[in-house]
Amino acid sequence: MSARSRLLFGPVAAVALALGIFLLPRLLPAYDPITQTVSEIGEIGSPARIPFAIMLCCVAGCVLVFASALRSVSTALKRSAAAAYLTGAMAISAAGVGVFAYPHPLHNLFGLSELVGYQAPLVLAVTWRRDKRAAKVVGFSWLMAALVWCAIIANLSTLDREGTLWHREAAFYGVVQRSLFAAWFAWLVGAGLILRGVRNVAGSTSLSG
Repeated sequence: MSARSRLLFGPVAAVALALGIFLLPRLLPAYDPITQTVSEIGEIGSPARIPFAIMLCCVAGCVLVFASALRSVSTALKRSAAAAYLTGAMAISAAGVGVFAYPHPLHNLFGLSELVGYQAPLVLAVTWRRDKRAAKVVGFSWLMAALVWCAIIANLSTLDREGTLWHREAAFYGVVQRSLFAAWFAWLVGAGLILRGVRNVAGSTSLSG
């Protein structure tokens, strides 16, 4: 499969996650997406636990395929593949979150490990910034990296449940958490679509590697 085709797995991953987060709570009549976290959809004892785990593993698989495409593009452009590896790390984190349902101790560990994958937009912007061929994706990545970091800071309120930030966010923390997912997966979609337009890079006629 060509890299251009594999880049489409970024948007597919985003759509799969969005549909899962939207549809699976319908199995939980008392679930409130405004105040409750995404992990609570598939927590231990939830009727949505198995579908939630399957959904996240499918998302992880799509992210991993996208990461392989990003690595191919990096090679073609002769740029650092660090962002591709960080994206692949996100796939591992997402699968772990799905397999080890909340409140399993490993659930939170895999959740925290997502901070590694969240740095992919920033790393791509930094490492590709001097390549004029990648100007569009670099500019987009700078923007999304800023949004991702704003969302990360907002989500840090959970570390201090007695703090002012948490008391301000508690009533809509479900939305705050989803903003982080939305920002990172929006980068996945945008980067994938932008990079599909890259042609004749590094002397190659196509991104077939």
